[in-house]
Amino acid sequence: MTANSTERRVVVTGLGVVSSLGQDIDTFWNNIIAGRCGIEKITAFDVSNYDCQIAAEVKHFDPTPAFPSPKEIRRTDRFAQLGVYAGYQAMKDAALELDKLDRDEIGVFIGSGIGGLHTVEEQHKVLLSKGPGRLSPFLIPMLILNMASGLFSMFYRLRGPNLATCFAGGTEATVVPMGIGGFCAMKAMSTRNDDPQRASRPFDLGRDGFVMGEGAGVIVMEDLDHARARGAKIYCEVIGYGNTADANHMTAPAPEGEGAARCMKMALRSAGLGPEEISYINAHGTSTPQGDICETQAIKTVFGDHAKKMAVSSTKGATGHMLGASGAVEMAICAKAIQNELVPPTINYEQPDPQCDLDYVPNKSREMRVNAVINNSFGFGGHNATIVARKFTA
Repeated sequence: MTANSTERRVVVTGLGVVSSLGQDIDTFWNNIIAGRCGIEKITAFDVSNYDCQIAAEVKHFDPTPAFPSPKEIRRTDRFAQLGVYAGYQAMKDAALELDKLDRDEIGVFIGSGIGGLHTVEEQHKVLLSKGPGRLSPFLIPMLILNMASGLFSMFYRLRGPNLATCFAGGTEATVVPMGIGGFCAMKAMSTRNDDPQRASRPFDLGRDGFVMGEGAGVIVMEDLDHARARGAKIYCEVIGYGNTADANHMTAPAPEGEGAARCMKMALRSAGLGPEEISYINAHGTSTPQGDICETQAIKTVFGDHAKKMAVSSTKGATGHMLGASGAVEMAICAKAIQNELVPPTINYEQPDPQCDLDYVPNKSREMRVNAVINNSFGFGGHNATIVARKFTA
């Protein structure tokens, strides 16, 4: 859908976030803008034998308001609890009155990168110690990736694919022994265990790997006519999308960020915008040595001279890398940046890397005109996704 398209226009009307920095959008946004960090020593299990002992955990989490009963909570993995709760928050933020809407026209798409890893760990212990007869009958429903979507649609009787209103997001809960241990084995994570608040440092010369984060993000997207008819507040308009594959390596990005560059170019074409029309990029920026360089190179390839004139920041220094939840959480940040004309900082940016030479909004948020933004999300296996959103105008 381009800016001049005759197709339906899509706007963002609700935001829900669960993270180490807040379990509602306002608390989360205020902490992001203030430059706070949610990374601490892991408390969920004993990490004394792990190379990386820090993460951005969601603490004191109670999903009760979003669930019909405590029984349903017990039957649900933590990743799905986080996703359902973020969806509930987004629904409340959008002021959707479901009883007045056609539930056949409301779709739910809440993804995950890894899914029910906590359930896998716990049930594997049961299998080894007690045998297959003692496995939970909810084992498979608790671990499959689409269960956050399934549960949210079931609890709120939302039966449509994506016709007028859509809940879209991601959720992840991988701060478990297998999750932390697996990424440690890849040597992908920071080992700055003695200084958790400064461990995730995107684009900084001293970065040594990413830090795990958990949580969820869900946004409500609506057909513009539908949103207007019910008098919804509008954060921004979604106008473009790009999706490419590096076809290069299981974990390493393509040289010079070639796949990421193609993705951003595709998104700009979809949006009908020129590179010079982008005000801000919320970068994937994970704080890995090579990943940050490749994303910087990709941005310079796509934007040319404009690359050094626009703001680029990564919020993973504050939230950690939330894996399958990152894109949705960072899309919520982009929506708030457009709404408030305020760009979040890249915290822990202390020593410039000569190979990362853009304006990364170091350490302090910035008031500025935010007309159009790009949200980058890149993943292992060479998966690239870019969304373009802009300030809504009638």
